[in-house]
Amino acid sequence: MTDSAKRDRGKRERLVAGAGDLVHRQGVLGVTLAQVAETAHVPPGNVYYYFKTKDDLLRAVVEARIGEVRAMLHSFDAHADPSVRLKELAGRWVEMRDLVARYGCPLGTLSEELGRRDDGLDREAAQLMGLILDWAEAQFRQLNAADPRECAVTLLAGVQGGALLAHALRDPSLLADHVRRLQEWIDSLL
Repeated sequence: MTDSAKRDRGKRERLVAGAGDLVHRQGVLGVTLAQVAETAHVPPGNVYYYFKTKDDLLRAVVEARIGEVRAMLHSFDAHADPSVRLKELAGRWVEMRDLVARYGCPLGTLSEELGRRDDGLDREAAQLMGLILDWAEAQFRQLNAADPRECAVTLLAGVQGGALLAHALRDPSLLADHVRRLQEWIDSLL
């Protein structure tokens, strides 16, 4: 790869990362391409070299988040026990509880905000939750849960509900306590 190709790739990645952070903190409507360029330390005109529209940039943010979710779920494969994998999943929200309490869940808020649209980005963003649900269902199936899909929905709804309440009340401990109860529930299924 040439130096300019590496630089271009680095700029694009910085733009996507910067946009993802700004969208999480300010919401889709609150973010401008100029702000993204400033955050990414890229000249404003360069944004259009990589993304013709704000929606193109949002699509790249969703794709990056999907990649992050896949990598996170894959990282849990190091554990042989599916109950440990499920508890690790829930524990990821505890790790970012302060951020969640301030700005909401990065996955949940993006999914919810883009879910209001009807232009394809809504379906792309829905993959974030869909991937987690499908993965969790497979784990509950390995645990021989009576209704693996329902268990997966209960877990993800519990985490997202805890994240929403922690954000609304600006109380990170609320999320941590709720995740602990979800982890105890997982143990009770064994």
